[in-house]
Amino acid sequence: MLQDIKKDAAERMVKSIDALRNELKKLRTGRAHTSLLDHITVEYYGSPVPLSQVANIGVEDSRTLTITPWERTMVQAVEKAVMTSDLGLNPNTAGTVIRVPLPPLTEERRRDMGKVVRHEGENAKVAIRNIRRDALHTVKELLKEKEISEDDDRRAHEEIQQLTDKHIAIVDKVVEEKEQELLEV
Repeated sequence: MLQDIKKDAAERMVKSIDALRNELKKLRTGRAHTSLLDHITVEYYGSPVPLSQVANIGVEDSRTLTITPWERTMVQAVEKAVMTSDLGLNPNTAGTVIRVPLPPLTEERRRDMGKVVRHEGENAKVAIRNIRRDALHTVKELLKEKEISEDDDRRAHEEIQQLTDKHIAIVDKVVEEKEQELLEV
């Protein structure tokens, strides 16, 4: 029973770290990468569709992304979706190929992005602590119902805390790596 609680907590903590990594992928660093456009949706025959489902996205060079819509009629819609996104990019259209140049990040913008990275890291830590709280609450309920002994309770508390510490250290490492990536020019 306690093993199930710890296993569930560990799985949920790993999912929190994965969610953090996915959030950090959306942040623009100095280099072009296709995951930068993953969250953009395009109006396709009246319904919002992810950009990757209506176009081929590629990296031309370290500062330029290329988007090639599969249908000629989608060029304008894709261009508009990229332009109105929260990334602040200005796409250039040449026939059916849309080039998205990524301007170099200013020092001030890098610092702002660093704050966003730390904020996302803090959100992940809060999520992990909430998972710990839920697991400890479940263990306490088992103790109240006398399904486990006080020694089992104490041991479970220590193991869940170690699990939490391990996952928070991983979050710190992920945040530090992303901050280093932001500072590269």
